[in-house]
Amino acid sequence: MAGDMTNQETGKESKFAAFVRDMIARMTADRLIGPKIQNGEIRKNLVEPPWKCPACFHVTQIDLANCRAELLSLAQNPNLDRVVLQLHGGGYIGAMRNKYRSFAGLYNEIGGGISVFTPDYRVAPENPYPAALEDALDAWNWLLESGRQPAKIVIAGDSAGGGLALALCLYLKDHGMELPEGLILMSPWTDLTASGESYETNFTLDPLFGNTKESMIYNRDYVGKEDASNPYISPLFGSYDGFPPMLIQVGSVEMLLSDSTELAKKAKEAGVKVRLSVYEGMFHVFQMGELILQESKRAWEEAGRFLRVLDRRREEPLGILEEEDLYEEHNL
Repeated sequence: MAGDMTNQETGKESKFAAFVRDMIARMTADRLIGPKIQNGEIRKNLVEPPWKCPACFHVTQIDLANCRAELLSLAQNPNLDRVVLQLHGGGYIGAMRNKYRSFAGLYNEIGGGISVFTPDYRVAPENPYPAALEDALDAWNWLLESGRQPAKIVIAGDSAGGGLALALCLYLKDHGMELPEGLILMSPWTDLTASGESYETNFTLDPLFGNTKESMIYNRDYVGKEDASNPYISPLFGSYDGFPPMLIQVGSVEMLLSDSTELAKKAKEAGVKVRLSVYEGMFHVFQMGELILQESKRAWEEAGRFLRVLDRRREEPLGILEEEDLYEEHNL
């Protein structure tokens, strides 16, 4: 099956989510975040306290060719066999932050103790394309060289990290290499040409990127002098024949909504098993609400189910109804 079943569930965002969305919009407007992102002011002034690793985890620092990476695993009885390769967001201009260390802990929790490998890949403007893709490939190769099997690696990414996850898979396919077990994509940035319908229809609705052309999604530091329609930059324009199953989560008011819906459509047409979940009223990478925001909690639970089904598929074939339920489209 190509995973083209549709099951629409009517839903409305929670009151708390609506409050958070309105606060984001107000802060974005009041603080003129768009121009500050464009000129690099926010990145330069963003200082975080040292991350304190919870006692239940162990973090190993890994030196890759051009960047560092972190391997998070359980302190007791770690699952070193199966791993999530997490590619963080940040518009290709933001380095890894503590939030992604928290994400790693969540992936470990929803994945039944799965280890999580997160490279702090190089970012623009100092390192435009193809630096991020080179570092993602380096991280993938490190996992293989350390004994991991592609069939037990899930690549996950949000925003730019979601686009980078797709670009990495396109590169692997184009070079005859084995692909991962699956993909988890949260609000993936797949079209850096900004040509999708939702860039217009959600322009006044998006609380983070809306009402301005000076936001991160119009920043071209990563693209540089390259063609933005290059599939390794804008993976929406790539070919998805032979791709592994993917879970795509996106908010209904995002300007990047069409980055997800068009990706799902194109992948399904290529025969890929796709679950597209559109969360009503949600904003870009609302999963950062972790387990506090109701919609975010549901999204992480959905990602956990996806990981469990991928695990089962490796061991035994699923029934037709199970396959249909996993890869239906959902408006949540």
